[in-house]
Amino acid sequence: MNQESVMTLAHQAMYVGLLLAAPLLLVALVVGLVVSLFQAATQINESTLSFIPKLLAIAITMVIAGPWMLTTILDYLRQTLTNIPTLVN
Repeated sequence: MNQESVMTLAHQAMYVGLLLAAPLLLVALVVGLVVSLFQAATQINESTLSFIPKLLAIAITMVIAGPWMLTTILDYLRQTLTNIPTLVN
């Protein structure tokens, strides 16, 4: 296993991790922004108010994007495990 193969594996792992985290992070960002705008407009300064909408939005996103996320991680895992013999040599 040379340096190039290790770097390729690390790059692929980071790419898949970013690809899987992006929908959840974007949903949390948008919901947090909307709740913050609502709080600013109504002058409600409660920090716990944004927690429940973010939690619900992330849960809904997990239900909707869950099959795609599972397929993506399983494809990556299958590809990585299949390539182990070629990486060892």
